[in-house]
Amino acid sequence: MACSATDLAPLLSATVNSTDAATYLCSQFTGISNQLSDTTYAVNNTYLLFSAYLVFAMQLGFAMLCAGSVRAKNTMNIMLTNVLDAAAGGISYYLFGYAFAFGSGSTHSNGFIGRHFFGLNDFPTADQDYSFFLYQWAFAIAAAGITSGSIAERTQFVAYLIYSSFLTGFVYPVVSHWFWAADGWGNPAKTKNPLLFGSGAIDFAGSGVVHMVGGIAGLWGALIEGPRIGRFDHNGRSVALRGHSASLVVLGTFMLWFGWYGFNPGSFLTILKSYGGDKAYYGQWSAVGRTAVTTTLAGSTAALTTLFGKRLLSGHWNVIDVCNGLLGGFAAITSGCSVVEPWAAIICGFVAAWVLIGCNKLANKLHYDDPLEAAQLHGGCGMWGLLFTGLFARERYVNEVYPNRPGRPYGLFMGGGGKLLAAQIIEILVIIGWVSATMGPLFYGLHKLKLLRISSEDEMAGMDMTRHGGFAYAYQDDDDASGKPSIMMKKVEHANDTTPDRKSQAIGV
Repeated sequence: MACSATDLAPLLSATVNSTDAATYLCSQFTGISNQLSDTTYAVNNTYLLFSAYLVFAMQLGFAMLCAGSVRAKNTMNIMLTNVLDAAAGGISYYLFGYAFAFGSGSTHSNGFIGRHFFGLNDFPTADQDYSFFLYQWAFAIAAAGITSGSIAERTQFVAYLIYSSFLTGFVYPVVSHWFWAADGWGNPAKTKNPLLFGSGAIDFAGSGVVHMVGGIAGLWGALIEGPRIGRFDHNGRSVALRGHSASLVVLGTFMLWFGWYGFNPGSFLTILKSYGGDKAYYGQWSAVGRTAVTTTLAGSTAALTTLFGKRLLSGHWNVIDVCNGLLGGFAAITSGCSVVEPWAAIICGFVAAWVLIGCNKLANKLHYDDPLEAAQLHGGCGMWGLLFTGLFARERYVNEVYPNRPGRPYGLFMGGGGKLLAAQIIEILVIIGWVSATMGPLFYGLHKLKLLRISSEDEMAGMDMTRHGGFAYAYQDDDDASGKPSIMMKKVEHANDTTPDRKSQAIGV
């Protein structure tokens, strides 16, 4: 809004000092306008910071989920890796990652990679603020957390530090630059020189950028390391090495569900924006609410589908499978959550559950071992999420979220043709190629240098005892002054160990 005394003075010509009156009125108008602008900025910034806090809270969910999904003898190890996701990821993303991802500008970056704001130098700017950095950091460490689950219970700690820093500092930021930065070659918000069939790939909150990157990286790590000892017997049959705490898995799942409301709706970055039209309530605040609804419906549908699907396949009502199915639905809807109808989110969740079940079946046949099903869940369901967006994105929502380009392609099943779907397929292929070309050689090099996998003796005993100074849980009788483990602890050790090897029962938890 603007006020000009020159334009206002003729309207006040009947007054004695019309020019002075016009100048005074405009000065008051300008002050009010500035206050409204500051208020808008403060509300949007607060919304973004709150969303960042929600996404960061997902680290607690990852920690509990991972801890409950591994055996008790490796609890300290997996919890430490989750803590360092945030800590080491914070430093690497500050020094390098953010610059590679969002160091945009006509003279400082290109469609492939950013090269400005290293160490947040010359920051903030008119377009980017510290709250935006914090929000993007929370996304980066989420990708690293996905990978750590795939290679749990058998990876050397030094290898974890190396790949985690590389993933958050380089591999993930480059992908996020492609599809989220202002000048990224695949960003659907670009209005000049559009690539990918005049559309760009719609990956609103990161089914590909976050979940596929973390899942494909974990896939390569787990493939190169090989399965855990005892995961498959001498005849090649699958042996379940179950996690030690279903309670932690459920608590972690609920925490991740809670954090996803910052992950998906928060990706709007702002909330005070009107879409126009004749409805006063119609604006970005409504789209934020719709995105939360589609997220909820996809996860809920996937959970129920997994519940009954696994009941038919295995004959059990399994809470762990339901939790993984729920998260698979969330990973899938993350791409198109802002541009699809609520009924379409139900389809997304239903298919995501069967994608996860199918990927797990395939993993068993190929003797692939992923303790948290992370590659199957985040990689497989993330791919489906990108395809789903290309099929079900609604024209009106696409034009609202990505405006200023008339005739933009939208979902194939919604009458928008196949261009958006083709763009989504290209995103899938380039992410697989990029992560494979970077993380694959890294894991292979660590393997050749004998820095990747721990020794078989350490693996059987558990990394908590051999690498971290002791077990996470201590069972001790109150009247046992000697401090020796009680009979109860010995019983728990044997009950929790599901490996067929009797030696492991004698030395591990």
